Amino acid sequence: MSWDFIVPVCLDDLVKSGAVNQYVVQDVLSAKHLPSHLNSMKAALRSQGPLCILEHFDTVYSVLKHCRTVDVAVKEDTLELLIQVVRGLSVSLPTLLLSGSLSSVDRKQQLNAVKMSVFLLCKLTETLESDSYRENIVTVPSKGRKKDKVAGKGLLQWDSDRETVLQCLTQLLQLDIRTLWSLSLVEEEFVSCVTCCCYKLLENPTISHMKSKSTREAIIHVLGIMVKKYNHMLGACVKVIQLLQHFEQLASVCAQAVAAWSTEYGVKAIVGEIMREIGQKSSEELVREGSGVKAFSSFLSELGTLVPETMIPNISVLLTHLEGESPSLRVAVCEILGEVLVRVLTGDKLDELARADRDRFLDTLQEHIHDAHSHVRARVLQVYTRIVNSKALPLCRYTEVMELTVGRLGDKSVHVCKSAIQLLAAFIAHNPYSCKLSSMDLKKPLEKETTKLKEMRDAQREQEPVAVITAADLWDAMMPEVELTVIAQLEPSSEEEGDKEEDVEPEGEEGRSDRDTAVHIAQLLRENKYRQAVSLCVRAHSLFPESPFFSALADLNTETLINALATLFKGPEEETSKAGASDAPPTPQKEGEGGGNEGRESELKKQEMLVQYLKDTESFALQVERAIAVINNMLYWKITTVVQEAVQFCVTAFEFSVADSVCGVRKMLPLVWSTDVAVKDAVIQAYRRLYLNPHGDNTRAKAQTLVDSLSELMVDSSLGTIQCLEEIVQEFFSNESALQSSVVQVLWERFSGKRNTSALHRRAAVLLLGMAARAEREVVLSNLDTLCSVALEEKVAEDYLLARDTLVTIANITDHVRQSKGVPFRLPMDHHLFSCLSQAVADGVVQSDPHWQPFMEQAVRLIYFLAESPDQLCSRLLQRSARLLLEQITDGGEPNQSQLYEGGSQGSEEQVNCVSLAQVLSLCGAVAFWQVSHLERSVSAELRRRRGEKEKEEEKEKAPASKAKDANDSCVEEELGLVGASAEDTEAEFIRKICETELLAEGNMLSAFLPLLVKVCSSPGRYSHPQLTTAACLALSQYMMISPAVCKDHIRLMFTVLEKSPLPIVRANTIIALGDLTVRFPNILEPWTPNLYARLSDVNASVRLTAITVLTQLVLKDVMKVKGQVSEVAVLLLDSEPHIVSLALNFFNELSAKDNAIYNLLPDIISRLSDPERGIKEQDFNTIMKQLFSYITKERQTESLVEKLCQRFRTAKTERQWADLAVSLSLLSVCERGFKKLQECWDCYSDKLTEHGVYQPLLSIMAKLRRRAKPQFKAQVEDFEKRLTAVHTKGLENVESEGREQQMGDTQNQNMRTPQPHKSTRKTTRGRGKPKLDDSELVTPKTTRSRPKPVITFTSDEEDEQEDDAVMAESETPKVTTPIARTRRTHLRH
Repeated sequence: MSWDFIVPVCLDDLVKSGAVNQYVVQDVLSAKHLPSHLNSMKAALRSQGPLCILEHFDTVYSVLKHCRTVDVAVKEDTLELLIQVVRGLSVSLPTLLLSGSLSSVDRKQQLNAVKMSVFLLCKLTETLESDSYRENIVTVPSKGRKKDKVAGKGLLQWDSDRETVLQCLTQLLQLDIRTLWSLSLVEEEFVSCVTCCCYKLLENPTISHMKSKSTREAIIHVLGIMVKKYNHMLGACVKVIQLLQHFEQLASVCAQAVAAWSTEYGVKAIVGEIMREIGQKSSEELVREGSGVKAFSSFLSELGTLVPETMIPNISVLLTHLEGESPSLRVAVCEILGEVLVRVLTGDKLDELARADRDRFLDTLQEHIHDAHSHVRARVLQVYTRIVNSKALPLCRYTEVMELTVGRLGDKSVHVCKSAIQLLAAFIAHNPYSCKLSSMDLKKPLEKETTKLKEMRDAQREQEPVAVITAADLWDAMMPEVELTVIAQLEPSSEEEGDKEEDVEPEGEEGRSDRDTAVHIAQLLRENKYRQAVSLCVRAHSLFPESPFFSALADLNTETLINALATLFKGPEEETSKAGASDAPPTPQKEGEGGGNEGRESELKKQEMLVQYLKDTESFALQVERAIAVINNMLYWKITTVVQEAVQFCVTAFEFSVADSVCGVRKMLPLVWSTDVAVKDAVIQAYRRLYLNPHGDNTRAKAQTLVDSLSELMVDSSLGTIQCLEEIVQEFFSNESALQSSVVQVLWERFSGKRNTSALHRRAAVLLLGMAARAEREVVLSNLDTLCSVALEEKVAEDYLLARDTLVTIANITDHVRQSKGVPFRLPMDHHLFSCLSQAVADGVVQSDPHWQPFMEQAVRLIYFLAESPDQLCSRLLQRSARLLLEQITDGGEPNQSQLYEGGSQGSEEQVNCVSLAQVLSLCGAVAFWQVSHLERSVSAELRRRRGEKEKEEEKEKAPASKAKDANDSCVEEELGLVGASAEDTEAEFIRKICETELLAEGNMLSAFLPLLVKVCSSPGRYSHPQLTTAACLALSQYMMISPAVCKDHIRLMFTVLEKSPLPIVRANTIIALGDLTVRFPNILEPWTPNLYARLSDVNASVRLTAITVLTQLVLKDVMKVKGQVSEVAVLLLDSEPHIVSLALNFFNELSAKDNAIYNLLPDIISRLSDPERGIKEQDFNTIMKQLFSYITKERQTESLVEKLCQRFRTAKTERQWADLAVSLSLLSVCERGFKKLQECWDCYSDKLTEHGVYQPLLSIMAKLRRRAKPQFKAQVEDFEKRLTAVHTKGLENVESEGREQQMGDTQNQNMRTPQPHKSTRKTTRGRGKPKLDDSELVTPKTTRSRPKPVITFTSDEEDEQEDDAVMAESETPKVTTPIARTRRTHLRH
């Protein structure tokens, strides 16, 4: 074979004459001749094998050239032939390559066959892929069988054929075919031919789908072979970057490919190369690429999850993007760091370098918790959640990260808040500390252990040996100076000096012994008196020549003298003692001391670890408490997803027994009433998970656990919490299960006392039985005798709370709960239940149990709900109670004024009399209230039911003829809505007549107590007992509910009590009662509205709280008109009690939802609050107005308010009022129209501009307008600002005079230029100039005359028996002006 096949760049290159011995296509066949030549190729393939491609290359080439025109069958045949050729080469080549005996001709032949077949197969594959993609775009998928017919025109089996092609290429390329090339250097064109085909296949939009998984893996496999064996790594890096830039959907596929090449094929360097390519891209390039940035981010994130350990060496090149502008890339880098920390840099066995990397990565993540972009912050928190769940976060970072996370709970992004809640839940679920203890529980143990640690440290410090400097060390230090002194002493010239020194020595030297002299010499050396010590040593030798201390000085020279001094200073046994001490074994005493020291050090270390653990636990507990407090408030956000996360957090905290976690569980309970189905389901599922799916070995154990958990939840719960829990428990009992009967049995055992339980758990058990009765009445109805015998008979006085809860449970079987439309369910009057109730209530009247009152109220309520003729029962009950009270008074002596008066020497009997009388009055009030409720609800409903049954019976009795006759009349009545209306009016009038004429008639028991109630309430000086006063006022308000006549007669007395009573509880109760009366008789209460608002400024916080609560309900339900007194509510925005502030804020939030309510009220509120007599501080006024003006959002409202506030400048009298109006104007979002209004009203405020408090707010308005103004409007604003400044600095009069002078000058100049007429004619001045306004022409609103406040006095104790009522005089009573209209007049006023 004399030619070589060169892989061309494009198909057309093969028909051109190339270099010498280069293969060139000789004949390009026409489309109609292709089938016959393909048949010839098939025959050649059977006879010659895969080398037939050398002769039939032109045939396949022709198919490629005519690919768009030939039939699909021709393409399929060609593809099949090429696949067989490649497979044949894959089979035949291994033997030839292993033999090693290939001649150059055979090698060239095999090489040409390989290159030709691979080239043709790859090009044909690319062509078929393009055709398939084109067909998928052009062809519109149709329904049914037509879809298959349409698709049949294309390549039916291309998906499977694609995989076959890839498998063939893999088989061939896996062989060591590089030996066919010279020097095993595979040409780049061949590699590009294969890889371009693979990349072409990757561009298919469906390649990332699950159905294309096998094809995707095959492509990755082929490319992996090319990267590893054919030097395609750099090309692959470039191509991956290009694919990511142009095909965003390939991010995951490319990540899988790179991970496979790194792990399966061992080409780890490719990961680093691609990371460097992405890391080196500048911010400008990333901005230009657009969608490519998202692809890069997804690719890096996916790659980080697949091969995190391979990315560590090159991760530094990506950290530069953390400072870039792309948030998606920052997210990707943070996710990579998270994967590395979770899967690589984790555990306790890391070396120093790995620990440093881990800390550096954690610091980086920690910084981006406060990233500028919310998406980055959220994803970083999610990364931390994964780290914490994997237990990869070091303990030393728990507190710091948790503190940052708690701070993110206040993030403005909802996504960040959700992620922060999830991270906090993960912290609680995987914390190494004890969450069961609160920070307060940990405080004392921490202080105790810290004190113990301090004592141990002090003790160890005392036992540590003092650092002692040995004599040898001192001698070594002084040795140089001693040596110089010795040399100087021994020199002849120093003899005279020595004589002088001798004279200095004290006398008596001869009298010393040799030992004393030696000690003295050592002392001189210690005192740094070296010369005296040397002289004394020389002289001592002459005095004691035989002494062992100085015998070494027989040969006196420098060395011997120094040695002698050293021996005297250090001691003769210093060296030997050291040696002996080092060689001798330690004594038992020393061994004990050493062991003790080691033990003390070990205990000290343990104590330090314990103290550190307690400190970390306390810090963690503090952060958990902070988080719980914030998340509990998030339960009532309006964002559903945040609420769901908060609910899940509360569940997690409760499951891990976190301290105070039950608060969140209770707080989310009211959400069962949420209108949002998702929130309601989340709460129900949470309670079902926490309480209604107990764990246990058997049904009995599960029931016991369920009852225990529910009882703990109900202990100390409010009435609202119990009502919410009813919904969940009722649902549990509504769904039949095997657990229900066991739960009911356990509850009955607890209630009846068969099991030793506390009083609180017995009450919880009976309430749970009542919740079950809402779903199934027989649970309680069949056990009424048990309830009566246990809680309502002899032992009722021992526990009135248990009796009260028992009555609540019994009430759950009544019709008012079940809303039955049939015959009402009632028990006969002689039922044992009512006899027990009458006995218990009557006997409790003469006792002083504080819990009797709630029991009595429930008893009366149950009688009216369940008994036949409840009015007769209650009448007998009142008679019996009054008789017992009189008997008590008779037995203890008649209570005179001194007994009813609460004096200092008051005895116990007199106290009982006051309490008993108060309890009787409370009973009267309860009976009166429920009697009215019984008439208007039960009796009225029964009348309607009976009327309905009667009408049905009459209709049945009527003949068809009469129906036809009355058809026209009935149709007319139905159209007019008159059917049943007259009957209902008659029934309502009947009930109203009973209330007005019969309930307080002389023969009625209730009427007997009304004078007593009035007397107690109107004489607080005489009847000053707190409980008596409270009961009397409340009972009187309940009597006033009976009829308008009773209400009118005593309304003055009630308001007198409201204003003058010294007891906060009385004032609070009266506010509630008056609120109910306002709902029932609005026209009677309307003139007294200011008196209700006045309680908002009460000195007592509980009264203010009650007042704002009641008024909020009355105003928002349109019962009470909204007037200027709302300014009293605005003042509560600055109240010292946070709860009152939140209620006031909620009032205005709800009021703002009503059309223009706040807009209409603002001018009056400003006038009232800026009144000098009010005395509100300027800063407080600004705070209130800032909140109120935040509700003004409409441009028209703003424009109108600008005009109204400007007009108010004319009526304002003080500088403070001017400043308040100016500040109010500055709080508005003034627009262009508002600015024009400000200009038009210039005369209203221009004379006040000299005041700084007026000028500065108006100047701030100009600054706001100038910031967002267009050029033309901006010029107008600047001119007006100059005008403001001129008036402020010079005064209005000076500015106007300057203007007049300038105008006169302009007029004179004009006259000089204009010739004058000969005759001076008088011309009218009309319209030439605008005369100055006179003060009389200004329209000033007339001030309304306020009604003088009534002076109210109470009777004193010294007054005579015939005392006047302590109520308002008739002249002081507000007169009814107009009845309250039921329509809201909140239209916008222009």
